[in-house]
Amino acid sequence: MFGLLAQLKALREPIRVAVVGIGSTGRGLLLQSTITPGIRCVAIADIRLERAIAAAERFKCDYRVVRTPDEMHDAITQGKLAICEDGDLAARCELLDVFIEATNSILAGGRHAITALEHGKHVVMMNYEADLMFGPWLAHLAEDKGLVYTVCDGDQPAVLRRLIDEVELMGFRLVMAGNIKGYLDRYANPTSIVPEADKRGLDYRMCTSYADGTKLCVEMAVLANGLGLRTTIPGMHGPRAVNVLNVFEHFDFDALWYGRQGLVDYILGAEPKGGVFVVGYTEDRYQQEALASFPSRLGVGPYYVFARPYHLVHFEAMASVAEAALNRRAILKPDCGFRTNVYAYAKRPLRRGDTLDGIGGYTCYGLIENCSHDGQEGLPVCLADGVVLKRDVPRDKRISLDDVEFDSQRADFQLFRQAVEHARRLRV
Repeated sequence: MFGLLAQLKALREPIRVAVVGIGSTGRGLLLQSTITPGIRCVAIADIRLERAIAAAERFKCDYRVVRTPDEMHDAITQGKLAICEDGDLAARCELLDVFIEATNSILAGGRHAITALEHGKHVVMMNYEADLMFGPWLAHLAEDKGLVYTVCDGDQPAVLRRLIDEVELMGFRLVMAGNIKGYLDRYANPTSIVPEADKRGLDYRMCTSYADGTKLCVEMAVLANGLGLRTTIPGMHGPRAVNVLNVFEHFDFDALWYGRQGLVDYILGAEPKGGVFVVGYTEDRYQQEALASFPSRLGVGPYYVFARPYHLVHFEAMASVAEAALNRRAILKPDCGFRTNVYAYAKRPLRRGDTLDGIGGYTCYGLIENCSHDGQEGLPVCLADGVVLKRDVPRDKRISLDDVEFDSQRADFQLFRQAVEHARRLRV
């Protein structure tokens, strides 16, 4: 990332971006694009047009509402921010370099990314659920067209990837990539979460997915699939801790780090809140002696913990835009296919005939698991919306594909199968 600012300042023409999905994150992306040198947001889209307009007015953008490709072209060439309801309209725009997908719709996110890639745009994915489900196929499409597909900087997967690169550059081997989570309630729902969501200005279902741990599992699965990591148990351990250095009290790395394959996990309630950490390994005695003499205590060796006390979402996002457009570099993409996925577990006792309501709902939460590839996989939580149970499922029991009735031709199932088949070919 070093030198990106200088590269951006040296540009004669700015990198032109579009943001689709103007929720709390999308609004921040719009603002950040207006204050980052060398980047210009030329279009935004949201199914709630009034929300996109409100964001443009809040940030004093000169905008025009458009409904056709010609109207969008005219608005952009006249220096205005084009606003529309249709994400595909923005994805097709010829006056665009980088497309940022920031909706909370899994299927729409995948479709928008496909459209953008088919029309020659680099894709920066802030929709981690869409990346988890469809990422291997999207990355393949990008590579086939000489484009970049990457997850977005600022959230835990990309922040951890950068920290891992730093730790490995220093000569440490990766043992664990970890998240620091503040709160967990597996049984949170869109009703119980209302006070917290209102306080934070978040959508109720989105806030529920944070509270019940599904979002955490999705993010760590995205990282695992990018770097070939694994979880030791479904849902990870997630011990409660006071400080990040307490990881040495809660994890037996000699036992867990078998085969020297990196792990994903998290700690709960520890400082620094909102941060991430990486555990690295070195058996070099000189390095161990040097670390012991430093004022910063990272561990007693051979395992050491490196923590970053923040992730800043939209504040950091433009780095991935610049890396894609200027250096043709992806920060993180699912190069290892489906090493993990996040499967649905019953949030309450469920009965035959119940309809599941997906991520952030009343019926299920998601836990990360290693993919076994033995045909015994569960129901991916990202597909667990609108499917009907064929039998009773007790609370906290994993829901399998055999437990539900679903339309196998449903678009999200089809696109997921396409991604799985491509990932399977990568392993051959």
